[in-house]
Amino acid sequence: MQSGVRLDETDESLLALLRRDARLPIAQLAKELTIPRGQLYSRLARLEEAGIVAGYTVRLGEAYAAGRIRAHMMIKTAPRWHREVESALEHIARVQAVHAISGEYDIIAMLEAEDSRHLNDLIDDIGILEGIERTSTSVILATKLER
Repeated sequence: MQSGVRLDETDESLLALLRRDARLPIAQLAKELTIPRGQLYSRLARLEEAGIVAGYTVRLGEAYAAGRIRAHMMIKTAPRWHREVESALEHIARVQAVHAISGEYDIIAMLEAEDSRHLNDLIDDIGILEGIERTSTSVILATKLER
């Protein structure tokens, strides 16, 4: 592990519980893990300091997702334009994530829009960014598992 922190079974279980619901009270986490609350606080502090737990966030539910359309866009950049394209994508609010990848394409951008018209506009806006050679976009029809 790059952080130098070794995770034991309790740490892994704690991370799984937090991924499922980051708002679980400390008392409930400690009870489910069968460890004292003081030990749980220490574990959380260690995981946060090591950068393993970077923050606590909201995972949007089906009621929100049902009114949105999501897609992933694979992007091939021109030579030496990778960083500039990543930077440009960071400034587009409807781009939810940017991943560097290996293979034929250089980047996968996760997109989210209100409807297909807005998604089409977003795809067009990204496609004309300087440094992009070509793109390939797939609309996400259904999410089967997300952690």
